[in-house]
Amino acid sequence: MTSQIDITDDDLRFEEEVLREPYKLKGWLRYIDHKRASNSGGRSVTVLFERALKRLPGSYKLWKQYLEHRLSLLQTKNAALCNEDYRRVNLCFERALLLLHKMPRIWIMYTGLMTRQPDVSAARRVFDRALRALPVTQHLRVWPSYLRFARRVGGIVAERVYARYVQMWPDRAEEFIAWCVAQGRWAEASRRLIVEIDSGRSGSAWRRLAQIMRAQPEAVAELRVEAILRDGIARGRGAGELWTALAAHFVARGLVEQARDIYEEAVVKVDSVKDFAMVFDAYAAFEEAGVAAALESEAERVAKGKAGDLMMDLKLLRLERLMDRRPFLASDVVLRQNPHSVAAWLKRVSLWREKNDEARIVETFEDAVLRVVPAKASGGSVAELWLAYAEYFGASNRAKEYRDVMDRAVAAPLGSKEELVDLYVAYAESELKGGNIESARRVLTRATAHTAKSLRVWALLIDLEEGAGSVAATRAAYDRVLELRIATPQTIVDYAQFLEDHSFFEDSFRVFERGISVFGYPVAIDLWNVYLARFVKRYAGEKLERTRDLFEQALSGCPAAYAQSIFLAYGRVEEEYGLARRALRVYERATQGVAREKKLEMFKYYAAKTAELLGLPATRAVYERGIAELGDNDAVALVLDYAKTECRLAEIDRARALYQYAAPMGVDMWAVWHEFEVQHGNEDTFKEMLRVKRSVQAKFNTDPKRLAALEVEKQAQRAAALAAMQVDDSAPGPANPDALDIDDDDL
Repeated sequence: MTSQIDITDDDLRFEEEVLREPYKLKGWLRYIDHKRASNSGGRSVTVLFERALKRLPGSYKLWKQYLEHRLSLLQTKNAALCNEDYRRVNLCFERALLLLHKMPRIWIMYTGLMTRQPDVSAARRVFDRALRALPVTQHLRVWPSYLRFARRVGGIVAERVYARYVQMWPDRAEEFIAWCVAQGRWAEASRRLIVEIDSGRSGSAWRRLAQIMRAQPEAVAELRVEAILRDGIARGRGAGELWTALAAHFVARGLVEQARDIYEEAVVKVDSVKDFAMVFDAYAAFEEAGVAAALESEAERVAKGKAGDLMMDLKLLRLERLMDRRPFLASDVVLRQNPHSVAAWLKRVSLWREKNDEARIVETFEDAVLRVVPAKASGGSVAELWLAYAEYFGASNRAKEYRDVMDRAVAAPLGSKEELVDLYVAYAESELKGGNIESARRVLTRATAHTAKSLRVWALLIDLEEGAGSVAATRAAYDRVLELRIATPQTIVDYAQFLEDHSFFEDSFRVFERGISVFGYPVAIDLWNVYLARFVKRYAGEKLERTRDLFEQALSGCPAAYAQSIFLAYGRVEEEYGLARRALRVYERATQGVAREKKLEMFKYYAAKTAELLGLPATRAVYERGIAELGDNDAVALVLDYAKTECRLAEIDRARALYQYAAPMGVDMWAVWHEFEVQHGNEDTFKEMLRVKRSVQAKFNTDPKRLAALEVEKQAQRAAALAAMQVDDSAPGPANPDALDIDDDDL
């Protein structure tokens, strides 16, 4: 072998090394690298590789570099013109694969070489051998180049390759389908989409399949298009698009009547508004296309002088009828989607009312009340359906039919008791509107038996008895409401007013007492206020002791938060019918019996009434007691009123003393005191006011200017302290008495 290459002096040491150790890989690699670096030519490197492989035939590293070297020699050569060179390299790969057939990189290089050659079958066989030789985990390294080769070749080869690929990797079928669509292989694409549908891996497969079958009817003629699409419709996968695709498929095949039958079937079977809109629009476009074609045909006949036919009128009639049916078809879809929608049923009734078709209206109402389940009703209640049904007859004054419907309604299953109450109330109000008092009474009497706890029914019955019945019947109705414990405070007031209007005053008062015992506070306070006001109005001062007992009874259990109105009313009664001293004692009790936040108001009212009844001097005791009992803020307000009272009595010194008393309470009252001193004081009293003001401000630090001055003073002190610390740090420390003073001359 050495005679086939030129060995230079530089090669001798490498040659000696490989001869000395022929089975050592590093020696051969160093020799090969040296040959490459010395530009000895491709043939010399090739011969050297062959020598090395004879010694080390199982070396992957050596074979890989050799094959890369041989491939580099083919880069500038055309596979068709240099077939022999390519064949020799192929043989090199075959020799390498005898021992290295599990190495995916060798196979990838080999398949890459084969795809550059014109022999498609040979390349395909190499790819197949690679897939058979390598483990499955390594197949993904081969398939990308295999698929690129298949797409470049196309035709049946690509289809078979993709089929094998999808068989191995089913989740990547989209690549095959996309290739089929791009190549116009519609039948295969449809078959693959059907497989995807059956496997449930693709959510959009039905839509894509429908598009293909609509657009390419001839290409998919070998498939059972109608059976496939109907299966999709039965599964509920995009029914609107599948129906339109099926109809379009028949149209493309020229089967117009079958397409119309499909559209008719679709509009009555789709169960969503979206699908209905899609199908109806396609149906309308289909009929419009038929009308346009008929117009063209008619124009041609006229141009040829032939007589027209009835086809044009028939197509126009079909289109008009279809458009008239649209709202009813849409209503059918909504009801198929939710047969318990009350709003949808009422909308359907309104459609038939526009057509003035009574038979259809009654039929729709009957279907509605039969099909709507009360527990599932939406968009309204079953009671609304029954009321609309009855009102349809009531609007035309057909009383018998109205009563029949309402009698059925109150006996039918309903969603709740409130719906039954709505029906009875509407039934009774309709009878009252027609002047049938007895019928209304019978209805309400029956309602109280079925809905005994409904205050609405009882209230309507009470109103009826008050207006057209007897006093005894009305009282019986009110008493029954109280027994059932469904009365409201307004019911108590109305009952008492009714008795009062009929001169049953004592009974009226007993009703109030009964209501107060039922309702607790705060509701009872309103009843007490009405009760006491009416009692006082009725008896005035005739039964003063009884009146006082009622007020005392009202106050005995009343919380302080609600007692003020009763105290005030009690005091007014004493003022008007009793003694002034008793009235003032009531107001004095009120200052103790009301809530804390209302005591100031009560003391002021007490003082005002004392001044009115006994004169201004008598208010001093009220003010002094209030100032002693109230907190600082409220006490200051009372002090200011007290001071004004003293001014009115010309007691200036007492008023000034009050201002001095209130000053330490910490409330800003200096403007009022200042105005007082300007009007009534002198220089000494004014100075005294200023002295007190300064002392109070010093105590509470309420003057903003003083607070600012104090803050400035504190900042100045902090700055001075900081400066002193800095000076101390820079000063020298104390001298050491034991330190030695040594000069340079002493050293």
